[in-house]
Amino acid sequence: MELGCWELAQAGSLRLLSKRHVREALHWEPVEGREGYVHCYLCARHCIIAPGRYGACGVRKNVDGKLYTLVYGLLSAVHVDPIEKKPLLHFLPGARMLSISTVGCNFFCQFCQNFEISQSRLEKGLYGRLLKPEEVVELAESYGADGITYTYNEPTIFYEFMLDVAKLAHRRGLVNTMVTNGYMTPPVIREFSQYLDAATVDLKGGGNPDFYRKVMFVPDPSPIYEAMKAYRENGVFVEVTNLVVPRLGDREEDVRRLARWIVENLGPETPFHLLRFHPDYKLMDVPHTPVETLERLAQAAKEEGLHYVYIGNVWGHPLENTRCPHCGTLLIRRYGFYVEEVNLTRDARCPSCGAKQNIVLKHRNRRAPAYHS
Repeated sequence: MELGCWELAQAGSLRLLSKRHVREALHWEPVEGREGYVHCYLCARHCIIAPGRYGACGVRKNVDGKLYTLVYGLLSAVHVDPIEKKPLLHFLPGARMLSISTVGCNFFCQFCQNFEISQSRLEKGLYGRLLKPEEVVELAESYGADGITYTYNEPTIFYEFMLDVAKLAHRRGLVNTMVTNGYMTPPVIREFSQYLDAATVDLKGGGNPDFYRKVMFVPDPSPIYEAMKAYRENGVFVEVTNLVVPRLGDREEDVRRLARWIVENLGPETPFHLLRFHPDYKLMDVPHTPVETLERLAQAAKEEGLHYVYIGNVWGHPLENTRCPHCGTLLIRRYGFYVEEVNLTRDARCPSCGAKQNIVLKHRNRRAPAYHS
């Protein structure tokens, strides 16, 4: 007997739902008055998804009026990295982090250096190595990692798996950190912050709305600022990065505006990173950011009141290092992603002037630091 269109669709749905990497998603609701449609409020896109269709991330699908994640434990990358690679320079300097990702992203950055996984919804579809939360934590322990970082693609889009791993990691004395574009919604941030220790919020182009619309196909960057405040208010250690893209996203007034916002809303002690752009994906015709541009913007950010301003992706630059903002003493010397010297007291004070630094140190015999307020 031949199956009709409806029966084929139902059979396809059953095959999909039988996969180990498919789970019912969190943070969605039916759309009132639109039968079968769902509203995903995990991220600030707030996708309204028709039956059989995907959210913008490409990994969350409406199957018969329910939203499912298609990447639960389907990992595209598993690596041990220095925490400085995230970059997190003030949280557990010298720590080793097991870093994981899936495929997919809720942004469409035309310069993404990880486009093979972030844009796979357009290029390759779903793929990866299937792991359970317990296996991820056991891997971290076997490699002697201090914690787990959710990174490479946007971790928000694999929230269900990230949440389960993070819960188990905390129970085993490991820290959790993430590198995020900042589009997770505040209610979800409040839930996840119980298990999240630190986050790098990664802006581009100084947060300029035109840059986000034209180069990243993101309609509005304003939710990122609400997310940064929500992380801070819920006890997560926050560092902020800004990718400086020549000609398109390197305006000094945007960096000054962003720096002022950080000072006023997160505090002048918040670490701020200006990252050098390199050509990738669909922006191969844009040159590397001149180091002189990064230095000029770093000076502007300091003039707006930020205490710790760094230049990233320029190995050997003096602004890779941490100096006391009060007396100028060298506190942490780095080369690229590697810590060469830490010159701080056990309670993270400058050894010269005694000023307390906004740095969470890794102490021997204790993996998870107690620093939440």
